[in-house]
Order: sequence, then C-alpha cells, then structure tokens
Amino acid sequence: MAGLAVPALAVSMWRNAMATGLLAPVALTRRRAELRALDRRTVAMTVLAGLCLAVHFGTWVTSLRMTSVAAATALVSLQVVWVVAWDRFTGVRLAPLAWAGLALALGGVLVITGVDVATSTRALAGDLLAVAGSISVAAYTVLGSHVRRGVSTTTYTVCCYGTAALALLLVCLVAGVRVVGFPPREWGLLVVVTLTAQLLGHSVFNRLLDTISPMVVSLALLLEIPGAALVAAALLGQVPALAVFGGLVLVLGGLALVVLTARRPVAEPAAM
Repeated sequence: MAGLAVPALAVSMWRNAMATGLLAPVALTRRRAELRALDRRTVAMTVLAGLCLAVHFGTWVTSLRMTSVAAATALVSLQVVWVVAWDRFTGVRLAPLAWAGLALALGGVLVITGVDVATSTRALAGDLLAVAGSISVAAYTVLGSHVRRGVSTTTYTVCCYGTAALALLLVCLVAGVRVVGFPPREWGLLVVVTLTAQLLGHSVFNRLLDTISPMVVSLALLLEIPGAALVAAALLGQVPALAVFGGLVLVLGGLALVVLTARRPVAEPAAM
C-alpha cells in the first residue's frame, strides 16, 4: 500500500468498498434472514465498529506514506496494549509480566518516535497517525468480539466494511481526495490488496474473533511486524536506522510478553 500511486484515503475506501461488493451478494442471499433479525443494539455496535475500522485504515494507511513501513506496522500493533487496557478497565487483573511487557513495548515506541523526531516532523506525524490507528483498531477488535458472539462472520464483515467504505468515501469527498481516474496498474493493485490484505487478512481476523480471544488473535498479528520490515526493505528500499530496529525488537518482545501473560490468573491475596 505504501507503493501505490493512489491517495491513502482512496486506498482505504476502495479496499473496503471492493470487499463489500464481493461479500454483499453472499450476505443478501444466504444471510438475508439474519440481516432482518438484527436488533438495534447489534446494528449500533456493528456500525460503530465499522466507523472505528474507517478511522484505523484512514490513519494507518496515511502513516505508511509519512514514516517507514516498519515503524508504522510496529506502532499500529500497539492495539494489544489498548485491548489489555480495556480488559484492566473492565476488571481483568494483569500478571506482573504483562506490566513488564507493556513497559518494554512503550519503551520501543519511545525509541522509534525518538529516531523519527530527529529525522523529520513528517515522520513523527506518521508515527502518531499509526498510534491513532492502533487505538481505533483496538476498539474495532473489542466491539467485534462482542458482536461476533451472535452474528455470522459474513453479516458482520459486510456491515463493517460497508460502513467503513461509506465513511471513508464521505471523508474523501469533503477533503477533495481523488477516488477515480487511476491507471489500470493501480486498479489492479487495489484488487490485489482487497483480495489479500482485506479478505484474507481482516476477514479471517473477524472469523477468529468468534472462537478465539482477541488477545490470542493479536499475538498472531505481531508476526506482521518483522514481515512488513523485510518486505519494505526488499521492495521499497526502506532500511530503517539501527536504533529503529532496536525499537522494533522492544515492541515485538514486549507485546508478545503481554499477550502470553495478560490472561493468566493472578493469585488473590490470602484471607487473614
């Protein structure tokens, strides 16, 4: 997505719009009864999740154009931190190692953003957008884990993607962002992004939320950090500074520690 000659907001809009177009016929034929049976609360939560997804794509894809792919991917993976924070807010106690992992991850963020401060304010702005993307996708994850308990993957995914596409289209129109008139190569790449990152990425993620904890799903997503760094280095020639690699290691290690320990029960103090 960083190499596409298409505005970031347009990329975000089209990957959701194309995915909606591909999945809508299935939902309207096989899930029509379920769509009609959705109650107001479920619809509201699904629409809110779709808006969070729109914010995520709008901020994160934009960040890919402003900072390195490695930094943007690592920072957006901080979604784990926000999911854990929500768990703690709702009464889930954290193991000491989970707190240590959070500290490591945040230390890695400081390293990465510190390097980018020294590089350019544009790169720092990209870092901040990636962090905003991590917060919004964490909200999307938490909402999805609740909605998916009673709604099929197809129905939830179509509603979320459709909401995100409409919201992003509105933003593009208001901001004057071009959404048509791209060369055939760029349209082809948009289709590839939709089929891979959107349908095989986010849609599978939505399916897993039905049976697997958001924390465990987030652990699998951490593998995207080193993968994105390697792909960006090979295809885009983006080789981050040595200090950034150190920050990536801290973020990856810290988040893995959080995911592996955050759900372990913490022993209650013995009664006196």
